[in-house]
Amino acid sequence: MQAVLHKYPWLSSTMVLVVASITFSFFNENFLTPSNFSLILQQVAIVGAVATGQTLIILTAGIDLSCGAIAIFSSMAMAKLAQGTPAVEGDGLSIWIAFPAGLLVGMLAGAINGALVTKVKLPPFIVTLGTFNIFLALTLTFTKGTVPANEMPPFLLTLGHYVNLGPFRVTTGVLFMIAMYIVLAFALRYTAWGRHVYAVGDDIDAARLAGISVNRVLMSVYVVAGLTFALAAWIVIGRVTVASPNTGGDLNLDAITAVVIGGTSLFGGRGTIFGSLIGAVIVGVFRNGLTLAGVDLYFQLMAIGILIIFAVSVDQWIRKARK
Repeated sequence: MQAVLHKYPWLSSTMVLVVASITFSFFNENFLTPSNFSLILQQVAIVGAVATGQTLIILTAGIDLSCGAIAIFSSMAMAKLAQGTPAVEGDGLSIWIAFPAGLLVGMLAGAINGALVTKVKLPPFIVTLGTFNIFLALTLTFTKGTVPANEMPPFLLTLGHYVNLGPFRVTTGVLFMIAMYIVLAFALRYTAWGRHVYAVGDDIDAARLAGISVNRVLMSVYVVAGLTFALAAWIVIGRVTVASPNTGGDLNLDAITAVVIGGTSLFGGRGTIFGSLIGAVIVGVFRNGLTLAGVDLYFQLMAIGILIIFAVSVDQWIRKARK
């Protein structure tokens, strides 16, 4: 069993998802309905998108506590640059300048984290704990106030539009999030870069001796992660229909939770990108199911905490298979 779970790290999280879904269906007959499942997907779209970049970093045995701050910083950058009012034509920059600028903000933030990890040789935990506060302070300092929907170009609200897929009704943000997973899954599985990411996370010294440019791989991971956080910012704007520096305060912890529950090892080198998507859905299922069952919010938080400890314990047990 250890060997099987080590080879397929997403299997344990899938089993948890199936068992949880069946269990919650007994407490409320509306739980397994298409409308409720559509709601769960909409609720986890933002966390799932942020978890893509978090997965890349954790695969290299790192961690990013600043992911939520980067996402909100990027969302405010693209919204503020494009901000305009109906009464004044041409207030803000063109969306084709503002949107790439927001993506660039995310990539630069990721590059700063990567440079501090690779060049200064600081632990990722300490680096991102510091930059979390820095990016948050920059957001509050330079992007005072919120940007309402009527002052933003329609393009920024695109991922909040609804589409019907058979019995399901989801936002385009959900479809965009799934597309992000497909692209990164392909990159990790079928490119040399993806194999190098796993190699660096599994054994950084062995990867260096094998001729892999470890610092270059780590730097690229943090930059790509920054880009995914900025793309998640686009989903945030579409979801809440407003750009605010006060949204997404728990994104960093929620993303890490999704990645860990999804079977990616905190020690690096083991895990799959789709496992993080399953982990995000598991968190959504637990919160939705417990809410429908009438469980108090405090006990919902307790359940998620127990789930995290259980996931890390299973990871430790699986790692023993290698020994």
